Amino acid sequence: MSLTRRDFARTSAITGAGVALAGSVGALATAPNALASYDTDTDSAEGAADARHGAGYGPLVPDPRGILALPAGFSYRIITYSGRTKLESGEFTPSNHDGTATFDGPRGTTLLVNNHELKGPRANWAHPVPLTEGLVYDPAAAGGCTVVEIRPDGRVAEWVGIAGTSTNCAGGRTPWGTWLTCEENSDRAGTNGMTKDHGYVFEVDPVDRRANRDPKPLKFFGRYDHEAVVIDPRRGHAYLTEDAAGPNGLFFRWTPPKGFAHGPGKFRGLADDAGVLQAPKCYDSGGRFVDDLSRATRIGTVYGVDWVDVPDRDARTTPVRKQFGAGEVTRARKLEGMWWADGGAYLVSSYAREESPVRHDGQVWFYDPKRRTLTLKVLLGVNPDPAKDGAFDGPDNITVSPYGGLVIAEDGEGVQHLFGATDSGRTYPIARNELNIGTAEEPEYSEFAGVTFSPDGRTLFASIQTPGILLAITGPWKRQKR
Repeated sequence: MSLTRRDFARTSAITGAGVALAGSVGALATAPNALASYDTDTDSAEGAADARHGAGYGPLVPDPRGILALPAGFSYRIITYSGRTKLESGEFTPSNHDGTATFDGPRGTTLLVNNHELKGPRANWAHPVPLTEGLVYDPAAAGGCTVVEIRPDGRVAEWVGIAGTSTNCAGGRTPWGTWLTCEENSDRAGTNGMTKDHGYVFEVDPVDRRANRDPKPLKFFGRYDHEAVVIDPRRGHAYLTEDAAGPNGLFFRWTPPKGFAHGPGKFRGLADDAGVLQAPKCYDSGGRFVDDLSRATRIGTVYGVDWVDVPDRDARTTPVRKQFGAGEVTRARKLEGMWWADGGAYLVSSYAREESPVRHDGQVWFYDPKRRTLTLKVLLGVNPDPAKDGAFDGPDNITVSPYGGLVIAEDGEGVQHLFGATDSGRTYPIARNELNIGTAEEPEYSEFAGVTFSPDGRTLFASIQTPGILLAITGPWKRQKR
């Protein structure tokens, strides 16, 4: 059933939903150059005192190894390091770590599937994903996934899950225990040396290696610059994000064919045009069409969502996002990570600049499939000085914390963090990347990626994308206040 503008306006009037809703006053970021508040100072004793009474864990302590600053009491372990650690087959760990999920493995092990965001020909990279026999989609492409096994005694093993894919950015964990890896690149065969079309989603099983043989693109999810995907375990829908501009990208919903039952390997049996792929059309509480999510300038803003069919999901002649004209769909710049929790999908818009109606340095939205609404949960105003530690910008990968709120990987300018956000939108630092890949005169710090907790909630995994380091962070985690 379509959610009309009149329906949403009437519902909003009854429930009080709409743009007037807001979180805590300290978390609002509505003015130019405003910043969402954070509750702990990153380098002061006052910050430590704040952490004892509010959100967060106190100031970040510089790392003598020059890799990762953490709050007092926390520590990290390097799990994989591109060019240093090796796969079971003897090759080095591939570079450019990105989206990741964890799984309970056999015999007490923890398994992680780790994307490697490698774009273009293999010759462009020192450590591409090895072309393991039977696991290759396009032998010209450098990207793919590795599976990392951490054993109870601490030993680590790593092997290829899929190879020959391009620009594997984020993805998503399925309710049945597999990983959906997303290609953030839609090169056609014959472009940039590729031998097959790209821009698809693939399924990787972390436990059953045989299930990964002869990789099949899940074309029913569409061909575009995919970022992330989540599955609604109750209704069976898939939700996907697109990281694109010119015009801005889209948030998608895929509805499975009638009678389809999800499960390991079930996607392989579906036709390329199975189900229905749709893009959103949003309305504010007054029933007015919203052309871009950047229009929301207040935490708590609620938009009603209707869904519009995608004309040609495989983009045979026109990219999917360009198949819609003005007034037909709602767009957003740099749609990034997603995570399913609390009965819906959290999704990120990393930033908005001159290509968007309103500038910001990051939004986190929550899509409620029951109400068919998008609610703005976190808003970061434009960071006036990214080189200065303290403020956050450019949220990317995201996970829901077992201790309340969100944990977000920063892919902004200047200093890079892992940071938390409470249910009311307050933010606080968890880690800072101290690995300078630039020079002393012009320091440069790679983005964080692949943020996810272990199944038991005791370990936070995250990666420094360049050069490609997978880290395990442990410490005195605690329930976060609103």
